[in-house]
Amino acid sequence: MRQEPSPLRIAFAGMVGLAVAMGLGRFVFTPILPGMMAGLGLSAFEAGLLASANYLGYLLGAILAAGAWAQGRERGVVLAALFSTALLLGAMGIGSSLTLFIVVRFLAGVASAFALVFFSAIVLARVVASGRQGLGALHFGGVGVGIAVSSVMIGLLVAYGGDWRAGWYWSGLIALAGAVLVAALLGRASAAPSGRAAEPPLPRSRALTAMIVAYGLFGFGYIVTATFLVAIVRHGDGGRLFEAAVWLATGLAGIPSVWLWNRIARPVGVVAAYALGCAAEAAGVLASVLVPGPAGPLLGGILLGGTFIAVTSLGLSLGRQLAGKAPRRALALMTAAFGLGQVIGPVVAGHLADWTGDFTVASVVAAAVLLAAALVALAARDRAVVPARPITSR
Repeated sequence: MRQEPSPLRIAFAGMVGLAVAMGLGRFVFTPILPGMMAGLGLSAFEAGLLASANYLGYLLGAILAAGAWAQGRERGVVLAALFSTALLLGAMGIGSSLTLFIVVRFLAGVASAFALVFFSAIVLARVVASGRQGLGALHFGGVGVGIAVSSVMIGLLVAYGGDWRAGWYWSGLIALAGAVLVAALLGRASAAPSGRAAEPPLPRSRALTAMIVAYGLFGFGYIVTATFLVAIVRHGDGGRLFEAAVWLATGLAGIPSVWLWNRIARPVGVVAAYALGCAAEAAGVLASVLVPGPAGPLLGGILLGGTFIAVTSLGLSLGRQLAGKAPRRALALMTAAFGLGQVIGPVVAGHLADWTGDFTVASVVAAAVLLAAALVALAARDRAVVPARPITSR
């Protein structure tokens, strides 16, 4: 009888999986986007449509993943999602049709949602059962690992004269290698069946409503910089190697962020940590366009990477805390609000950038929305007084 993989091995597999599904599947678009805009003559609004298509696919995938249809089959769904991600990344290098790109990015969003939701179910079931919840930070750190890997890849392509199509092809090959590694590491691991009855309706709670609204605002605010940060560097003539360096700083800052903000949340509470994270990210969004020279985008990248993974995690922890006996219903509503914010954000930012000629106004709007998210979340303070661990990342 084959021995089940250890919790450490499962968490490491999860890290690789999220590096593929999220760091590459979702966010490699950011450093490749400026080259696509220049090579294909895409406007900022059209670039925003591409980004929003991916986030719409992610929203749909997250909603579909909330059902029980995959219970006991999580491993197969995860591997299918990861190999699909590799295929869809490579497909972005083919053709020049905006419609084709929108369809591919939409499907990639669905795949990334499936990979994250079902892989997290596997990892969290295993680490909680073993009493090693701290390994969850290793799993979610994969998002930052994938971003860092993509930045190194872009830097090498710049050094050797590769274009934006090569970026997609190499992303697909790296993702394929990652998917093969996950298949080898994962063994036969799957999430334990929950066996729980249907949840009751959500309690009537102003605090929960405030967190759902705050989570949607955060989705809008963070995604503007997460989508256009490298385009901001390109607009400022920072040079392609500096573009890769900014994205590398974003990824490296993201790797330990869940662990760091979990530590911050222990003494101050999750609500205060969530609000602080939103404020720190707002500062980074403003720095990326208002601080002169290379320091602005670099600081923006560090603050983006150092907050967005952890703040999404803190928000979901609060949702579960306020949901009573209906945590899944709360997470579904929060995911929907977050996804809606992600879909709207790039379109609005792209329109503002085309209208004004740069990303300054769009970034100021995004920062204002992040500050609003912090203030709205503080309305939940009275009901969310118990510090909680971050549980996941979107």
